[in-house]
Amino acid sequence: MSTDLGVTICGGQEFRWGQRTFIMGILNVTPDSFSGDGVGGDIESAVARARQLIDEGADILDIGGESTRPDSKSISIDEELQRVIPVIERLADEIDVPISIDSYKSEVARRALESGASMINDVWGLRRDRKLAALAAERGVPLVISANQRGTKYKDIVREVIDSLKWGMDLALKVGVARENIIVDPGIGFGKTLEGNLEVLQRLGELKALGRPILLGTSRKSMIGMVLDLPPDQRLEGTAATVAIGIANGADIVRVHDVLQMRRVARMADAVVRGRWS
Repeated sequence: MSTDLGVTICGGQEFRWGQRTFIMGILNVTPDSFSGDGVGGDIESAVARARQLIDEGADILDIGGESTRPDSKSISIDEELQRVIPVIERLADEIDVPISIDSYKSEVARRALESGASMINDVWGLRRDRKLAALAAERGVPLVISANQRGTKYKDIVREVIDSLKWGMDLALKVGVARENIIVDPGIGFGKTLEGNLEVLQRLGELKALGRPILLGTSRKSMIGMVLDLPPDQRLEGTAATVAIGIANGADIVRVHDVLQMRRVARMADAVVRGRWS
């Protein structure tokens, strides 16, 4: 397992990669989340949900204001800001867990960081807005770079995922993002077929060649629905299987909706894979 990835500081917290799997809890402040868990513009509901995720064991909260489900419509910067900023401002004053902003727009990310977020999670891997890299460098915050194949055709999915992530890493490093602040995500569900998603999960360990911690986001995703023929709210066991396999294959942090259950899965997987369970 990853033992030489160093330490990433996020929101005053130390993420010592390789010691255990970290849990990123998903907080969708959208009305149209694919998983049905979006809290829309209800700030109190968002805060309550955030507190629940923390109580269940989330190491970090990932807050997103725009749905990334297939065929979803993009929203304006102003609308995204109206959704995420009030929630981030409230939570930054009330919780100690680091907050990640799930956005591919540099202006949204900038405002989120100013409001108390301390990580940028870019599902487009700097392909939509390269200024995110300069922003991460300027603020000294971690940056999640994802491999997104939407709108492309691929032949060797794992090779192309690695190439995409390396392109994003090189860009980030060039503008001054510290290596220890880069996290890579293979982008499960983003422009990949069922077979492609399964292959990425099977060969996840090949991403270790990039020398950075791996974030895996399979929670309730369509590949689980395709295999099990189940709607998003019934994909808990399928998610658990992908999380356990992902950890065995090299994941360092998992992004999930069901924090309580997936923390248990991660703890058991860590006991087997890393020899740690406390």
